[in-house]
Amino acid sequence: MTKYGSFPGTRPRRLRTTPVMRRMVAETRLHPADFILPAFVREGISEPVPIAAMPGVVQHTRDSLKKAAAEAVAAGISGIMLFGVPEEEKKDALGTPGTDPDGILQVAIRDVRAEVGDDLLVMSDVCLDETIDHGHCGVLDAEGRVDNDATLERYAEMAQVQADAGAHVLGPSGMMDGQIGVIRDALDQIGREDVAILAYTAKYASAFYGPFREAVGSSLKGDRKTYQQDPANARESLRELALDLEEGADMVMVKPAGPYLDILARVADAVDVPVAAYQISGEYSMVEAAAEKGWIDRDRAILETLTGIKRAGAQNILTYWATEVAEKLR
Repeated sequence: MTKYGSFPGTRPRRLRTTPVMRRMVAETRLHPADFILPAFVREGISEPVPIAAMPGVVQHTRDSLKKAAAEAVAAGISGIMLFGVPEEEKKDALGTPGTDPDGILQVAIRDVRAEVGDDLLVMSDVCLDETIDHGHCGVLDAEGRVDNDATLERYAEMAQVQADAGAHVLGPSGMMDGQIGVIRDALDQIGREDVAILAYTAKYASAFYGPFREAVGSSLKGDRKTYQQDPANARESLRELALDLEEGADMVMVKPAGPYLDILARVADAVDVPVAAYQISGEYSMVEAAAEKGWIDRDRAILETLTGIKRAGAQNILTYWATEVAEKLR
């Protein structure tokens, strides 16, 4: 090969020569405090129930949830996002278990707070889909459409009972217009100005939610395209972002994470509040399924997906691998 003086004069590969060199110059680092663990607690079971579509994830009993929370504290992660799964016969058209102080989610919040106190942020899902008999995120009107403003009244009640149960952070996930403002007002009315709101600001009508539907025992027929965002749209997310911040959101989220890294980056560039991303059930299940087949290296794929999410701008990541990865990072 002909040599042209000192060509190439710049050799980026010099900074990739050894693991220590690559670690030293890494621009993005994962830390246990980045992570929030989504967890499901199911009413009326005596043993954890494996979720077939999400290998390694279970519907917890109250006792196993407390153990998972304690493990999360030991691993150093920041939060646990709770989803309650009531007994099927308790679901109704109003999602009554969601506002019952003795509903499974409220009971689970109290359990986890009693177990870990303030050592872990206890976060709770403000949405009706797990508790309502038709599976939508809100109550229906006479024509069978999701009634935005009637749903807001239910969210206000849910927010108050979850705050009373001890939630540090509420995560309104239903994508109703005005939900952040209504919830903030509802919390202020009962003197709970200390409870933070993590807004599901950009939540897309994604094909990747499938395994989650099994996890929460969803009764949904049809889809949620009339209230969740269209995957084709990007500018719309910035409009949702501006509205959520105006209404009082303390933190904002993009969901799903992997297919919407461009949205995540735009949101992160636009705000000075913490930004989270939810690596959802379908993202988890694809990696687990491919790894089970031997098609990919599971551990490397997990770290690569999480690093990509953080690199795109997420300060915090909701992931079902939260505790596992945090333990390895420590």
